[in-house]
Amino acid sequence: MFLEIFRMQIRTRLSLQFLLLGGMIMIIASVGIYLSSANLRKDDFNKLLWNKARTTANLLFNTTVAEANHFLEIERNGPVNLQNERIIIINFNNDIVYSSDGKKEIEIRNYVLEKVRSGLIVSYKQNPYEVVGALFFTDYDRFVVIAAATDDEGSLRMHKLALTLIIVCLISLLLFFVAGWFYSGRALKPISDMVEKVEDITVTSLNLRIFEGNGTDEIGRLAKTFNKMLERLEISFGMQKNFIANSSHELRTPLTSINGQLEVLLMKDRSTDDYKTALASVLDDIKSLIDLSNRLLLIARTSAEDPVHFNKKIRIDEILWQAQEEIIKFNNDYRINISMDTSLTDADQMIVVGDDYLLKVAVSNLIENACKYSPDHKVDITFRHIEKFIEVVFEDKGIGISGKDLKKIFEPFYRGDNTISFSGTGIGLPLVNQIIKNHNGIVEISSVINKGTLVKILLPTV
Repeated sequence: MFLEIFRMQIRTRLSLQFLLLGGMIMIIASVGIYLSSANLRKDDFNKLLWNKARTTANLLFNTTVAEANHFLEIERNGPVNLQNERIIIINFNNDIVYSSDGKKEIEIRNYVLEKVRSGLIVSYKQNPYEVVGALFFTDYDRFVVIAAATDDEGSLRMHKLALTLIIVCLISLLLFFVAGWFYSGRALKPISDMVEKVEDITVTSLNLRIFEGNGTDEIGRLAKTFNKMLERLEISFGMQKNFIANSSHELRTPLTSINGQLEVLLMKDRSTDDYKTALASVLDDIKSLIDLSNRLLLIARTSAEDPVHFNKKIRIDEILWQAQEEIIKFNNDYRINISMDTSLTDADQMIVVGDDYLLKVAVSNLIENACKYSPDHKVDITFRHIEKFIEVVFEDKGIGISGKDLKKIFEPFYRGDNTISFSGTGIGLPLVNQIIKNHNGIVEISSVINKGTLVKILLPTV
């Protein structure tokens, strides 16, 4: 249904536009042809009138009266005589010296006489006659010669031409519409095919792609862009699916442990020490559950966070010292060495805009990971100023990360093969990456197995 509405709307609109454009061109061309033909007919007929008038004047003034009457009679009855021909000759005193207009149908207009005597050839319409006035010179005087006649044959030709042009325009409009309908259908077929294919794509079939054609024209580029969007959606849905599955698994593990321990406690009476031991274990599971829940909430928060909402100025060195103090408070065996590069000469070079809590979470995660996965539980932190950025480097001598794992390290709940013996959920680094990205920063990780890991974060300074 949607496809038919889409095709009818676009196809009909394109066909009508094609019809309108073609119709306008045909009408303009037809009007131009008609006007050009009308001017040619008028010019040709005026020339015939003037030649007739000049011939008549020559006969009257350059021959004897008897010869003039004889030739005029022959001319009047000749086959080339103009229809309803009228010739009037007027002298300088406005006296009519000759007239074939017995009924005086042709009106002698003073402004016409004045224009003719000024040397102009005047033509005008006096229905049903077409009139031409011009000056005729003799050896002794000059005369105004006015010739008039009707061009019924020419009018009939113009009428036929107008009718022909109208018929041609109507037929052309019909052909334009048919051609527009046909070619718009062909032009829209790739889009129609695309719509049909898109209708088949659902949440369960995001792997489908639409045909990109040659990939260079507008339709091809649209299809290519849409396929790229589908790829991003497929990746996002896959990550979401994995996130839900992994988070459910991670949440179920401590809950199952708590449930099992409480069921065992309720089976029979136990000593106070047994209860304390079991409750301590349950408390550890609850703490783990709370920590996991907090991390999940942070991921949700940072995924929805927009960098433009950050407006608080923060000193990155203070964030590092606070994170060091809080981590050592609960992990006495962790060694966290913080050093400042000589490139930092001003306190303003360490100021970034962001959320101090989120930045402390990111820094704390990187410190805890470095210490946890290092046999000596040590991390070296250095920070320096590079142009408009503050660079913070976390370096450890731990178990390292393989090249295969580095490609997926920022996926939620993903953990490397060499971290199985360590406690963790695989949320830390994805959370760090999202927080730094939300602060318009960059996270770079390089690592060598059993030699250590180096993590760089770049944050724009004020």
